[in-house]
Amino acid sequence: MQQNKVRAKNQWIPEFDVSYFFTKNIAAELVLTYPQRVNIYSNLTAGPTGTVTALPPSLLLQYHFTDLGAFKPYVGAGINYTIFSNRSNFSVGGTNNYLTVDQNSVGFVGQIGADYLLDKTWGVHVDVKYATMSSNVTGSGPLSSLGNIGKLTLNPLMPAVGVTYKF
Repeated sequence: MQQNKVRAKNQWIPEFDVSYFFTKNIAAELVLTYPQRVNIYSNLTAGPTGTVTALPPSLLLQYHFTDLGAFKPYVGAGINYTIFSNRSNFSVGGTNNYLTVDQNSVGFVGQIGADYLLDKTWGVHVDVKYATMSSNVTGSGPLSSLGNIGKLTLNPLMPAVGVTYKF
C-alpha cells in the first residue's frame, strides 16, 4: 500500500516573546503568536486538501552567557504545545470523503540566539528556534477504511529579530 504524504506550506508569522530571569544566567521564555491558518496538502488531491488553524505556544528554559560584555549569547530548550482548531471535514475531491486532524501536539523546541544591550534597559536580539509538531490525519466517510492517512508534520525553523527591554 502506498504511504500517503501530508504536508503544509511554509509561511512567516509574527511572535511575541517574554523572558523572566531567575538568575543572571538562567531564564524562562514564553513564545506566543496568534492562531495561524495552515494550508494542508496531500497526495489524495491535486490541489490543497484543506486548512487548519494552529496555535503553537512554546516554553523554553535558557542559559545566557554573561561574561562577554554587552553581547549575551544564549541557548534554550523546552516544550511546544500546539492546539489545532478548524481541523475536521476537509473534503477530498468534492466527495463524501473527509479528513480530520488531531486536536493537539506536544513536541520539543530548541533555540540559539544572542542579545546585544545598547544600555542597561534597551537592546536588540536575534535567535533561531526549531520546533517539532506532529498530528495524525485520519479519514472518514469512504476514507475511514484507510484509517490513519498520515501525519501532518510541522517542524518549523523560526528565525527572529527583535527589540529587548529589561525592567
